[in-house]
Amino acid sequence: MAWGYNYAGQCDIPWPNSGFISISAGYDYSLGLKENNSVVAWGSNSNGQRDVPWPNTGFVAIAAGYEHSLGLKEDNSVVAWGNNYYGQCDIPEPNSGFITIAAGSNCSIGLKEDSSIVAWGNNDNGQCDIPEPNSGFIAVAAGAGHSLGLKEDGSIVAWGDNDSGQCNVPEPNSGFIAIAASGSHSLGLKGDNSVVAWGRNDYGQCDVPFPNSGFIAIAAGKWRSLSIIKICQYELDGDLNDDCRVDFYDFAIMAENWLIDFNFPDLGEMAEDWLIDCDIDPNNPACVPK
Repeated sequence: MAWGYNYAGQCDIPWPNSGFISISAGYDYSLGLKENNSVVAWGSNSNGQRDVPWPNTGFVAIAAGYEHSLGLKEDNSVVAWGNNYYGQCDIPEPNSGFITIAAGSNCSIGLKEDSSIVAWGNNDNGQCDIPEPNSGFIAVAAGAGHSLGLKEDGSIVAWGDNDSGQCNVPEPNSGFIAIAASGSHSLGLKGDNSVVAWGRNDYGQCDVPFPNSGFIAIAAGKWRSLSIIKICQYELDGDLNDDCRVDFYDFAIMAENWLIDFNFPDLGEMAEDWLIDCDIDPNNPACVPK
């Protein structure tokens, strides 16, 4: 389903509206990847960003930029089409070994099988200058003038335009499992299902709603942020932060909040006590009811 500003038909999904397995939204057009590994495009086509090259088969991932598109093929090569004013469609050789892709405003990023990053296109803010060592990456994201790379150790590397602090990853820079970038802000999803946001915040795009928990996916628009909240199929006793598991973070909530007031009728006074005793150790959490 698509909704919002539709001046170029970017919300008019072509018929048949079925069989989609992945989607990507560009500036004023949209891409959809089908189960048969073909790509469908709709919306503005001012620079050929909807003209999927032939043969339109064998795609496994898609990315929509400002006015250019990227497609990852089954053979790990990348296909690009649309606006190429900055060379954002000129995939560097060897065009092989890619495992994921990202499209920024006028730049493109590809992650290789050897965990290195390749970037091409507009580099006026250094968004294509991957920091050394260029290794150990597992995910990439492209913003308007900055880029992000997620490392195997759960840390984030950022480079390019930093006029709004979009490259200043908050500490602790660890425990991240997914990244997203757009405009002038960045997002990171943590292993505890919380979201961290930094950069431009004039529209509240970095103000993660409370409770900051239970998130499983993130996306960044120019002035907005999106996330998916996991709904647990079964209610778990002790799952206080609704992340579908009982773990250290639930025990921490218990220790912080399970303080009660009770009366001593004979003494005519109030007292406080904890409902539980907790050993708050991330590696071996334990709580014992009193």
